[in-house]
Amino acid sequence: MSNVLLLISDEHNPRVSEPYGHPMVQTPYMARLADEGTLYQNAYCSSPLCMPSRSAFVSGRWVHDIQTYSNSNAAMETFSFPSYGAVLAEQGVHTVHIGKTDVYRPGVDLGFSEMILPQDRTPPGDTYHGRTPLTLRTGAAERADGFGPRTDIDPFSPDRHYVDAALDWLENRAPKINGPWLLSVNLNEPHFPQWVTPELWDMYPQGGDLPTHGRDCASANHPYALDLRAHFETDLFSEEQVRGLRRGYLGCVTWTDRQLGKLLDALERLGLRENTDVIYTSDHGEMLGKFNMWWKCSLLDDSVRVPLIAAGPHFAQQTVTTPVQHLDLQATLFDCLGCERPDWPGESLLSLQANDPQRTIFAEYHGHGTRSGAYMVRRGGWKLIYCMAAPHLLYDLDSDPEELVDRAADHPEIVSELTQALRRVCSPEVENERAHAFERHQLNRVVADGGTIGSNSWKLKK
Repeated sequence: MSNVLLLISDEHNPRVSEPYGHPMVQTPYMARLADEGTLYQNAYCSSPLCMPSRSAFVSGRWVHDIQTYSNSNAAMETFSFPSYGAVLAEQGVHTVHIGKTDVYRPGVDLGFSEMILPQDRTPPGDTYHGRTPLTLRTGAAERADGFGPRTDIDPFSPDRHYVDAALDWLENRAPKINGPWLLSVNLNEPHFPQWVTPELWDMYPQGGDLPTHGRDCASANHPYALDLRAHFETDLFSEEQVRGLRRGYLGCVTWTDRQLGKLLDALERLGLRENTDVIYTSDHGEMLGKFNMWWKCSLLDDSVRVPLIAAGPHFAQQTVTTPVQHLDLQATLFDCLGCERPDWPGESLLSLQANDPQRTIFAEYHGHGTRSGAYMVRRGGWKLIYCMAAPHLLYDLDSDPEELVDRAADHPEIVSELTQALRRVCSPEVENERAHAFERHQLNRVVADGGTIGSNSWKLKK
């Protein structure tokens, strides 16, 4: 049994970090954590969108189970799934959540022992998830101006306050806790916009490069990719904006790494490091202009993969290539803390083999920007994206890690095997229709309550 410190960032593509091989970005604390413990090479979120991903992790359930499909929280007042924080607290663990919540119910109702500075999504949330016709965000291309050095505002607020609160808790509250504790620190960075300090902007003069794979690739022209490009107006981004966003993102990642460093240094200074498992991950990835796509909302790896690095008394010094998912990480928290977990999906990372080519993992997406839902199944190097209103995609990640060549027509037997694995999790047809029905209900509820479909929340910083 040990304590656990969990740092969850927002929208961090793992490839943009030193442990995962980026040639330029500076993330020495992530590298240090990986050197001391376990680097999970193939970790995935449950759904590549903030609220569904975080809700699945907090509740320990699949997105389709809790019906938190999008970034809209309309018509969710009866959702009362117990959180992992509440379940652990009932077993004597002191659980603390600091910062971004953005889940199926307000942070103060989640049952953690302490909820500090919760950042909830204001109802009804993002209501741009209409399907037929596909809702477009007129003016969304304005997002492309969200980069560069800022001195007129603090580009890292409110995250700076969350980290300060965590440091204060470790200094003044942790010594008074009798028994194990879990501290979850939740940031907005490196989520867009890519505003940074002048120092971080100047750190990456060569960071404003262009994506290697653009709009001419076959994967950029799949119907779901075209939907997302239209939804966010990303084809209107200029070369200058693309370069600026990519450069700023490096600075945001480095700033996030420095917050990890502050937490690690505090643990060591306070004599807590040896008895604390430290885990870093993110709620989803970031496309960064690849295939002319930005942000998330896709089951392509740049969007759905996440960093996952853990070090402490329960984690060996190793690299794990077995595909894992966020619900496995949530199960691991219970394992590290010596507690019983409800009958939720996921297996403790501590019980998995380092290289299991047969392990199968699952993710799904039902949110804004695509005409219908999709599911992901990965086993070994094979990855199926099962699309409900477009051709399915099959990638051989061992030979094609950039997901450039669809192999579905060449390997129907693999498609069949992975589809069977998908159906063991859920019926894609049933759950897709259930998602559409609930999202229509949400939109109708917004109108009935006097609101209008579509809000300007997507234009805000975080």
